Amino acid sequence: MDAADNSGAHGYSAQKENYAKRLRRIEGQVRGIAKMIDEDKYCIDVLTQISAVNSALQSVALGLLDEHLGHCVTQAVSEGGDQADVKLAEASAAIARLVRS
Repeated sequence: MDAADNSGAHGYSAQKENYAKRLRRIEGQVRGIAKMIDEDKYCIDVLTQISAVNSALQSVALGLLDEHLGHCVTQAVSEGGDQADVKLAEASAAIARLVRS
């Protein structure tokens, strides 16, 4: 995980606890899915839970992307220079990864 500048406050800093709680909830859901597999639960029920986890992760990812665009990219663009191009390229690559997933 490398970034052009990972020092200082990030766009998600104000929502850090919220994101951490959501990710812990997702972690619990994934553990629940593993338990369902161990207990030989019905395939469709397992798939339904996997879909829910995927949706929850997508929601977190989109929230982080929104924070990144609103904070990191906006700040870099307002400052201008090469850093603006770097942040825009990072955002574009992140969006491409999200679309593919």
